[in-house]
Amino acid sequence: MKYKHLFFDLDHTLWDFETNEQETLLELFNTHQLQNRGIPSFEAFSISYVDHNERLWDRFRKGFITRNDLRDKRFRLTLLDFKIGDEKLCQSLSEGFLEILPVKKRLFPEAKETLEYLAAKNYPMHMITNGFEATQLLKMKSSGIEHFFTHIITSEVAGSLKPYREIFDYAIAKAGTTAAESIMVGDAMELDIKGAHSVGMDQVYFNPAKPPVDFVPTYTISHLKELRQIL
Repeated sequence: MKYKHLFFDLDHTLWDFETNEQETLLELFNTHQLQNRGIPSFEAFSISYVDHNERLWDRFRKGFITRNDLRDKRFRLTLLDFKIGDEKLCQSLSEGFLEILPVKKRLFPEAKETLEYLAAKNYPMHMITNGFEATQLLKMKSSGIEHFFTHIITSEVAGSLKPYREIFDYAIAKAGTTAAESIMVGDAMELDIKGAHSVGMDQVYFNPAKPPVDFVPTYTISHLKELRQIL
């Protein structure tokens, strides 16, 4: 086998973040009766939250804000979009989101079957994720994929985030392998694919939506089952 170790991203690659996130937000919207608080619809609430969350994650990855800033501000800014300045509600939404989201189970089609296929071929598999340790571990456990992975490297433990080489170097050392013997599977061009390329690791770009790209990965797939043709 050309590759001796496989590294995976979690969110948007194996774990269906968008679906799980939307289910969580809908639960919060209904539980807190946000339509009675001046938010016209769930769609308006979701669009506002997702926009703020993505902007804040970008700032967090660049080191401009802390984890607590990220968790606190995404709901505060969302509520302020609808002229709601309720600190207690903001706190309840933030805490509820962190409780509900990680126990959601939705995976991308063929995710578990593909991991079973790769495990049967005796590939050591590892996770590299920018998420927070407790949250990511719970996501993997709840969705039934935790046992496939020998090492789970989170940015919180590694002290670095993708795409920086420090987290890839940390993961490679943890697995006891080399970049040349490894391959990274992920959906984020800048974080997973270019990050892996920068340390000399081949990449599989999981790209179901087929957006335009400015970099040619080692492999590109639109469905996880296509990994079976590569590995």
